[in-house]
Amino acid sequence: MDEKKLEAVKFRNGFVAALDQSGGSTAKTLERYGILSDKYSNEEEMFELIHEMRKRVFTSNAFSSDKILGAILFYKTMMSKVGDEYTADYLWNEKHIVSFLKVDKGLKDEENGCKLMKDIPDLKDQLAEAKKKNIFGTKMRSVIYKADEKGIEDIVNQQFEFAKIICDAGLVPIIEPEVDINAEDKALCEDILKQKIEAKLKEWNQEDLIMFKFTIPTVDNEYLSLYDYPCVVRIVALSGGYTIDAACDYLAKNDRMIASFSRALLENLNANQTDEEFDNELGKAIDMIYKASVKQ
Repeated sequence: MDEKKLEAVKFRNGFVAALDQSGGSTAKTLERYGILSDKYSNEEEMFELIHEMRKRVFTSNAFSSDKILGAILFYKTMMSKVGDEYTADYLWNEKHIVSFLKVDKGLKDEENGCKLMKDIPDLKDQLAEAKKKNIFGTKMRSVIYKADEKGIEDIVNQQFEFAKIICDAGLVPIIEPEVDINAEDKALCEDILKQKIEAKLKEWNQEDLIMFKFTIPTVDNEYLSLYDYPCVVRIVALSGGYTIDAACDYLAKNDRMIASFSRALLENLNANQTDEEFDNELGKAIDMIYKASVKQ
């Protein structure tokens, strides 16, 4: 494991930019960015446009290690280049920003109030390629809609099973059991989730480093005690559909939880903006998310 990257992720001030929109969310992301579906005729063209958007973010002067410590990438982004370098190498060599790879294949149908991840048959191949491309870690997402104990336990079990495979491959997994922000019993979901995670952590090899990505909890500092386990490198938060203002307000109330926002980070960017306008809007979003992450 690259100790310099580990040190950056574990100790540096800043947040993780989530730029891993996949097939299911790419079209919506492009639409919010001002590129409608009539601008592309197939999936390949769609992914090329989203990569151009991401490159515009990566190469912006506002996107720097002063406030950003990591970026989560989609597989096609990892395999693409920024200039003459693969994306992860560009981000580390030019920006000193650590890269993570989204490895999940989407979600199964809801069962017991939750959506488990679909199987990941090519996980080991993805991990081998990620190592070649100098990726530091991974991210995989499940979703919880109801406070169903069995459903939540199934999610935690699945996440940790995949996490072990990822750790054995020499990468650091981000476990993301998202609690839907509209869940009627959101606080109870989070309480059950924490209990199930703690049960796993008590039997986990503490040398296998992991991270967590949670919905910003209803009860402030709900997940703070997970740092008591030496294997937990960092706890980050998803914006979950909140506006950037709301997400930052809620995040700032949680100690040692930093942002890993996607939609909130990109919400005011548009393909038709000049470079100056684009950089200014991105810079304002980064400043706001950074302040909430470091609790300024």
